Amino acid sequence: MGIVSLIRETGGSMLEISMFYGIVIYMYYQNHMPPHFHARYQGAEACFTFDGGLMDGDFPAKQRKLVAAWSVLSAGELETDWELARNKQEFFRIRPL
Repeated sequence: MGIVSLIRETGGSMLEISMFYGIVIYMYYQNHMPPHFHARYQGAEACFTFDGGLMDGDFPAKQRKLVAAWSVLSAGELETDWELARNKQEFFRIRPL
């Protein structure tokens, strides 16, 4: 999997990087360590590590497994986007699951 297209801004310093099965994946510019991303699904919100671990929040079990699988497959792209975001540079959309 590779970086496929520029992300679209969803407002403020948050940028959507992927969407699949109703799950929206996003990052914030200059976010705190450790490297992570955020996910939303039908009112649930959570933070995940790049290896799919749940850092914070609550997420339905089925969708948590989908996010974990996607993050493992997309780890390289997530790391690239994380570095770009930390440097306040435009980052990229990542293929959905």
